[in-house]
Amino acid sequence: MSDTAAAAPYRATDRTAPTRYRERASYDRALVHGILDEAFVCHLGFVRDGAPVVLPTLYGRVGERLYIHGSTGSGPLRAAGQADPGLPVCLTVTHVDGLVLARSAFHHSINYRSVVVHGIAHEVTDPEEKRTALDALVDHVVPGRSYDSRPPNAKELAATAVISLDLNEVSAKLRTGGPSDDAEDLALPHWAGVVPLAPRHGALIPADDLDPSVGVPDYLTAL
Repeated sequence: MSDTAAAAPYRATDRTAPTRYRERASYDRALVHGILDEAFVCHLGFVRDGAPVVLPTLYGRVGERLYIHGSTGSGPLRAAGQADPGLPVCLTVTHVDGLVLARSAFHHSINYRSVVVHGIAHEVTDPEEKRTALDALVDHVVPGRSYDSRPPNAKELAATAVISLDLNEVSAKLRTGGPSDDAEDLALPHWAGVVPLAPRHGALIPADDLDPSVGVPDYLTAL
């Protein structure tokens, strides 16, 4: 992808344009990447035997492509390899940034940032791309970790399936700010405002069998 294309917003489609609160939608590429890179878990939706299925799972991003991994016996991963031209999926990621408390129950809400991706998932069969994808999955959780751990061996690679999903049909949606109370409710004696929420890293807990001589790597102390 050229630098110009990389900076261009995603194109809105019938599936990525919301029917409500359209002003909250965004197709900004950098914003979408930021939301994806900050989260750890996505929800992968697909249809199996005529019924919808949604699975929470880890993922990683390399440029304009997402990777999801699992056991070779995993339902969606098997389907992505068997279906032609691939497995239709919908992938979502959401951050909850605050609880919005209004004076009326009706206007309570949350501040959030979300991304929805529609597309066709494909099995990754190229060995080099598969290794790149698995490194990206590890580094997505802790940047730099793939270089500080044993890479998967042949047996582990054979037991692991990876699917890819290109960021073509994608959008973000956000809510920010305080409550939107009706004018007639502003004088009510109820507290209103936002309770901010933010994830944080706790104190490191070393493995019980960790050699005491092994120090904490810089990429963990920087968390």
